Amino acid sequence: MDQQPAAVAAPTLRARATQALRRRHNWEQLAKFCVVGVSGYVVNLAVYAVLLNWADWHYRLAATGSFLVAVTNNYTWNRVWTFRHQRGHMGYQGLRFLIVSQAIAVVLVTPLNFLGNKLWSFRRRR
Repeated sequence: MDQQPAAVAAPTLRARATQALRRRHNWEQLAKFCVVGVSGYVVNLAVYAVLLNWADWHYRLAATGSFLVAVTNNYTWNRVWTFRHQRGHMGYQGLRFLIVSQAIAVVLVTPLNFLGNKLWSFRRRR
């Protein structure tokens, strides 16, 4: 009777995450990503202040403009520094970066924002 070799299962998400967490390179990339994020936050605030106060733009236009400048800043620095060895087509990566920066980020951050505000910002003292 022939026995068939057991099929090798693809690594589970948990196994892949565990392997990724053990690699120093991934932690370095995360640190770089956070530095870029902080720089984007500063750029966003600075550009917003300039557009609102000095250029006298309406606050909605100033917010849109500052967001676009900050996203461009973050994309550029992530492309040339954080993920420099993972470059692909600039246009495709840029579009995907913009989608993640808007839609996916909002979906993931909204529940955390809600919990933070419910449990901390607006909690009642007993």
